[in-house]
Amino acid sequence: MDRANTKVAVVGTGVIGAGWAVHFLAQGFDVTATDPAPGAEARLREWVDAEWPTAQALGLAHGASKDRLSFTTDVAQAVQGAVFIQESSPERLDVKHALIRAIESAAGTDVIIASSSSGLSASEIQAGATHPERIVLGHPFNPPHLIPLVEVGGGKLTSAENVTRAMAFYASTGKKAIRINKEVKGHIANRLQVALWQEAISLVQRGVASVEDIDTAISYGPGLRWALLGPFINLHASGGAGGITHLLQHLGGSQREWARDLGKYPETDDYIDQIARGVDDELKGRDFAAMLRERDELLVQLIATKASKSQIP
Repeated sequence: MDRANTKVAVVGTGVIGAGWAVHFLAQGFDVTATDPAPGAEARLREWVDAEWPTAQALGLAHGASKDRLSFTTDVAQAVQGAVFIQESSPERLDVKHALIRAIESAAGTDVIIASSSSGLSASEIQAGATHPERIVLGHPFNPPHLIPLVEVGGGKLTSAENVTRAMAFYASTGKKAIRINKEVKGHIANRLQVALWQEAISLVQRGVASVEDIDTAISYGPGLRWALLGPFINLHASGGAGGITHLLQHLGGSQREWARDLGKYPETDDYIDQIARGVDDELKGRDFAAMLRERDELLVQLIATKASKSQIP
């Protein structure tokens, strides 16, 4: 698809906004970014330069170039003429409401405004907007230019048509969009992560295993399968000929017992030092920056391999 002279606006250029900028540039769009923070443009351009090799490894769309990035501190100028607006400002309603007012002063009335918010709901963000029907949640997984997932949902005043439009737009840029049918705190993927983190922290606190061994348990155990197929399909595969029905009938009682024994998320911050020390121990003698680079290289290979398989969703 030729996206010459087709502009996407990125409002807010922290880690998430910068990742979105790389993603949209790699997809062949013109990107105009805006952020009021001192030095924001220099930091953004450094980020784009640093992450461009990863974007190239994933594959660039026709005409994609990091030179198609422009920057302004004027929100209205940034969004004027944009076909899609991705907002990634701090998780504060006063900030987001002010930005929505500035965006709506210049953006076309039918242009979707998608918020990257990981905690605030679309209903909260769209309150007071002139055209709340076009405000959606577009929550990515970090880093947005690498991880395909984006969670899309509407608020109380969002039109169903605009949620569908947002999902179609993201899909056209290579994203794996999932639809949030009902607003809940933390959306979908973060809630699943928190469930795992809760038990991981509990196992450390109870002396069952070390931080490093729990990381190993996931990264060399179920995490390998989860990277390829989700939890329900993996359960179905574990059930043999009877599938997930047989497995849940066979193990349901045991799973209920295990579930009753799961730990709770700590009510105070006392656990933080213990977990942090465990992470420090795990990282001794390792180059963490190099580890992340290697992680990204493997993610690129995994994403490419999954894309080449016809039956992997």
